[in-house]
Amino acid sequence: MDEIMKQSSSFFERLVVQLLLKMGYGGPFEGAGIVTRATGDGGIDGIIKEDKLGFSQIYIQAKRWDPSFTVNRPAIQTFSGALRDEGASKGLFITTAKFSKGAIESAKRQHIVLVDGETLTRLMIEYDLGVSISHTYAIKSLDTDFFSEDSL
Repeated sequence: MDEIMKQSSSFFERLVVQLLLKMGYGGPFEGAGIVTRATGDGGIDGIIKEDKLGFSQIYIQAKRWDPSFTVNRPAIQTFSGALRDEGASKGLFITTAKFSKGAIESAKRQHIVLVDGETLTRLMIEYDLGVSISHTYAIKSLDTDFFSEDSL
């Protein structure tokens, strides 16, 4: 999280789209995941295809806010309005902060998926985004089938 917070907002928006691509959204098509322009984006920071065939789009709001900040209901309602303006039915609000109970309840009613900072960092580790494997260990156990009379 510390490294994310050192970066710009536009870097964060690109990070979010890259994470979703690594998670299997989008597909092999050009433009499967895009970051919208920095200004005048109508409250939409990115768009990604929901599946590899590109049938549906997910609209993204990506906010790199202080991890101690709590996102409240009005921010979700503003994003919901941006989704309506786009004629969108699916939205993802992803942030480095956390969400209030009111924000969570509002998002559920409006079919908006929320990802907070803790979940974001777990997903980055799980999908190897921004991290490298430094050590791999193999733990061996005895293969008792090998030592049976019939195996050789």
